[in-house]
Amino acid sequence: MREIILDTETTGLDPFEGHRIVEIGCVELVNRIPTGRTWHCHLNPEREVPQKAYEVHGLSTDFLRDKPRFAELADELLTFVEGAMLVMHNASFDFGFLNAELERLPRALLRWEHVVDTLARAAAASGRAASLDALCRRYGVDLTERETSGHGALLDCRLLASVYVELIGGNQARLEFAANGAQAALLQANAELIRPRPVPLASRLSAAETEAHRAFVATLGEGAAWRRYFQA
Repeated sequence: MREIILDTETTGLDPFEGHRIVEIGCVELVNRIPTGRTWHCHLNPEREVPQKAYEVHGLSTDFLRDKPRFAELADELLTFVEGAMLVMHNASFDFGFLNAELERLPRALLRWEHVVDTLARAAAASGRAASLDALCRRYGVDLTERETSGHGALLDCRLLASVYVELIGGNQARLEFAANGAQAALLQANAELIRPRPVPLASRLSAAETEAHRAFVATLGEGAAWRRYFQA
């Protein structure tokens, strides 16, 4: 199963008031494990960045002035997220902004049934809503980089990926991650040792069993795959 953790930074709170996306971050998960693939961009919002928004994400109008516009990167983003579930914290916010940008182009809109809202999941699990910071503290996810560097879409995606694993059953997910990682390491370490035998093992079938099998294969027709194992 492929999922994309997605986060945006914007010029404000409401796309219907003309606010735009200034940053998008994506982190790919397959079977709930980060693959290392990411997608990230800063965007020219084609408007001024208000001071309140700048104080949240630190992206100024001057910094964003020479960045690509959403229309220039829309196809690249849609290709990256195609076929995946989108995992977002307070998903209605990011979802609304993304669809507002897509509608301007116009492009097909994202579908809500392909979205997982970790804010809603956290509220269902604990009976109360929780910010990303609060969830990181609850699950022991290191916030040092966020506390020193501030908000950033890609950083927030990486933090949310760790929180999401906890929300869906952290102990089991970590066990599967450890098992998969150990197996991969073992295969890599022994790659040179895994090779065909120089001399195949002798068959354990009796002559009668071999002939019985040959007679059965003969009834399967000329295209039967088993025929290639018998010499003419």
